[in-house]
Amino acid sequence: MMIPEVVLNSGHRMPLIGFGTGCDPIPANLTSTIVNAIELGYRHFDTASIYKTEEFVGQAITQALERGLIDDRSDVFVTSKLWCSDADHDLVLPALKETLKKLGLDYVDLYLIHCPVRLKQGAVKPFPKEDILPIDIKGTWEAMEECCRLGLAKSIGVSNFSCKNLSLLLTNSTIPPAVNQVEMNPTWQQKKLKKLCDENGIHVSAWSPLGANGAHWGSFAVMKNPILEEIAVTKGKSVAQVSLRWINQQGATPIVKSFNEERMKENLQIFDWELTQEELDKISQIPQKRGSAGEMFVSPNGPYKSLEELWD
Repeated sequence: MMIPEVVLNSGHRMPLIGFGTGCDPIPANLTSTIVNAIELGYRHFDTASIYKTEEFVGQAITQALERGLIDDRSDVFVTSKLWCSDADHDLVLPALKETLKKLGLDYVDLYLIHCPVRLKQGAVKPFPKEDILPIDIKGTWEAMEECCRLGLAKSIGVSNFSCKNLSLLLTNSTIPPAVNQVEMNPTWQQKKLKKLCDENGIHVSAWSPLGANGAHWGSFAVMKNPILEEIAVTKGKSVAQVSLRWINQQGATPIVKSFNEERMKENLQIFDWELTQEELDKISQIPQKRGSAGEMFVSPNGPYKSLEELWD
């Protein structure tokens, strides 16, 4: 299956659906699952330092090359992310080099600042509030730009950046972010942020495109939404497909995460049909609620004293 692509502001192409690898616990067969995803047609793989899945993605790419499922490293698009404990000018390049070592690759296609937050070195979730430090977004982004100039990251971007943080970064950047990866689905549509990104040529990719289904966080707000259920029945599609198609028609890229083969196949089947304007209008009326509030990053002594400051 050929997956449509978007041309990022960096000039590089990115497949319009990504395969997420953030999972807890990490399944023993993750490498073979990613190889299977490649066999099914996925070409965009999303990982991060904090996920501890970079090595599995790298192993899967090696096996896919050996099996002839792909012809070249350039046939896959790999995204990884800078964790908050490395969100400092002098730590960015060493962190990316460690990521590349784990992946067994010479470059990543996209490298993102995971959050507009800095933590003490070595801090992992869950972390105490005193581990939250002030972040120098300007200095951190300068180091990200250097990674891009060195060819270690083809494109650079951010994740979980609000309008305020994105605007701050844009006023202090030489290379603009190519992507902002944020929570986005029909029950959290990000209209204001999407508009700002569109105006500045920044592509939006959507994590939690199905609302996380009440896993460690999130809810069933997407999968049990009556409007989406009604549209799914009318279309002869699943609620998941309707949600993913909605994201696609907003001009964004969903990052899906299912290791069930049938659902992996189903999630790819969103490109040969469309939601009507009437259906889009119905979806636009769905009540909005963020699935992941981000309380862990709020601290009396940190840069964000409230959720309102974190997300503006």
